[in-house]
Amino acid sequence: MKILILNGPNLNLQGRRDTDIYGTQTFEEYLEVLQSRYPQDEIEMFQSNVEGELINALHASVGEYDGVVMNAGGYTHTSVAIRDAIAAISTPVVEVHISSILAREEFRHISMLAPVCQGSIMGFGLDSYRLGIEALHK
Repeated sequence: MKILILNGPNLNLQGRRDTDIYGTQTFEEYLEVLQSRYPQDEIEMFQSNVEGELINALHASVGEYDGVVMNAGGYTHTSVAIRDAIAAISTPVVEVHISSILAREEFRHISMLAPVCQGSIMGFGLDSYRLGIEALHK
């Protein structure tokens, strides 16, 4: 299976930003863990702080990837454009979050993306990504 992990704004700071919420492991370190755990899969990662680049990556996933594990960061709660991009493609997308968005500030409680994703996983730290990959396998 070929899987794209798509990370949105500020996730390039994983391991350095709000470590009490997100932990100290960098995403690059965790990606190596995922790649060794799933050697049969081709797992690639793309991160951008730019909404349009995330939309372009979603569009480009069609026919290129079997699934997308997406953490849209703050765009989860604000981006109609990313929601529309997910709804427009045939590639299955699983929404993931490192923290539980429901246990955070009220403005984070609503995901604009969840209704057009295959499912949502949150609150399991970086392991949310592994669970997203498992969901794609099923």
